[in-house]
Amino acid sequence: MNSIIEFLTGPLYDFAWLYTFLPFAIFGGLFLTIRNRGIQFTRFGYAMKNTVGKIFDKKEAGHGAVTPFQAVTTALAATVGTGNIVGTSQAIAMGGYGAIFWLWIAALVGMITKYCEVVLSIKYRERDEKGDWVGGPMYYIEKGMGKKWRWLAAVFSIFAIFASFGIGNMSQVNSITGSVVNAISTFNPLSSESVNIVEWILAIGIAVLVAIIIIGGIKRIGSVTEKLVPFMSVFYIIFTLIVIGSHAGNLGNVFKLIFSTAFTPQAVFGASTGIILKETIVWGLKRSAFSNEAGLGSAAIAHAAAETDGPVQQGLFGIFEVFMDTLVICTLTALTIICSGVEIGFGTKPGSELITAALATVFGAKFASLFVAIALMLFALSTVLGWSLYGARCVQYLFGTKAIRIYQVIFIAIIVVGCVSPIDVVWDIADTFNGLMAIPNFIGVLALSGVVAKLTKSYFFGPNAPANRKK
Repeated sequence: MNSIIEFLTGPLYDFAWLYTFLPFAIFGGLFLTIRNRGIQFTRFGYAMKNTVGKIFDKKEAGHGAVTPFQAVTTALAATVGTGNIVGTSQAIAMGGYGAIFWLWIAALVGMITKYCEVVLSIKYRERDEKGDWVGGPMYYIEKGMGKKWRWLAAVFSIFAIFASFGIGNMSQVNSITGSVVNAISTFNPLSSESVNIVEWILAIGIAVLVAIIIIGGIKRIGSVTEKLVPFMSVFYIIFTLIVIGSHAGNLGNVFKLIFSTAFTPQAVFGASTGIILKETIVWGLKRSAFSNEAGLGSAAIAHAAAETDGPVQQGLFGIFEVFMDTLVICTLTALTIICSGVEIGFGTKPGSELITAALATVFGAKFASLFVAIALMLFALSTVLGWSLYGARCVQYLFGTKAIRIYQVIFIAIIVVGCVSPIDVVWDIADTFNGLMAIPNFIGVLALSGVVAKLTKSYFFGPNAPANRKK
């Protein structure tokens, strides 16, 4: 097992991130931006008006579908998770302040990448034997690129299934147990034996709760996430803004640190921390992908179930997702940590302790630890629900509907494993499979970029463009 872990977190990790995901994410994102006329910038206002502006649209979805808002909250549920809190903290600690700059860059090009994924998911989706809409990278690779590429669709599905156990399960529940243990310890220090008891109680409790929800399928997941995601996001944003406002005098220096160390990290950190430019870029891009999942193709699976007017209309939600998830929530986490002036152990991989310490500068240690524990529990739980759907859809594509229940049983069992496992191993394995699943997805998105460009041109720039019609 140790040999497998060393391979997953060593050579395979480098291949997945340094030599594939990084060039795909940046250069592929720039190519998609140019081909689609930069609509994530030029049509940003339109995208916000037709996504967040329709949050309260209560239109009912038909059989086997969810509303566009339920689709986006299910996707956001899978993306707004520990990546926004723990992931952002790790980007700063492992890559320095400049990693936040690269996190922003990845998000700006990631908006168009996720837009393309969602457009393709609607374009090539199909009904399954139960009448539910199904889609995602495995479907647009096979149907868009042709049957001879089904092997690539299968590769994506396999990597996505393993990723669902990492990014969508173990790393999430591991962060829940860590934050709850820290919160309890703030009020009453725990012995190592007591910590183990708490971890096992949480493991079983979370497993039972997730089982009850995911057995209900996409509609039950959608109904839970449409309530959970807005609630938890609003409260987290409010509390981080209060901390940032309390340390507003430090904001100028914070942005100076971020931009000055984006290209020359050793100017601030020195060589002793091991933070070099490669680490700054890698950790920024890696934690951006972990947070918003642009390029992974995962969110397209949720969007494929939407009751929508067309591919581009739903694709706009992809732009909104990345903006809200990374450019808003991750940025607030980063500013809160850096503004507060808490000590950062550079070169070490933190859990939730950095954001807890930052919030404690205003709200006190007890309230901060309790709030972070509750926030992480809600964030992570929603992510687990979203990824349970992604993994199930990939299993369905490979083995049929009957295999879903077997996958769900394994997924629930993995929750227990994740709760009691060391944090470093959990996150490293999750990172590796994230990078691997992005490879076949990027190939599919770039190969079908002409399809997206044609749909985008027709919707925004054609003579009878719907986007130009008066409502």
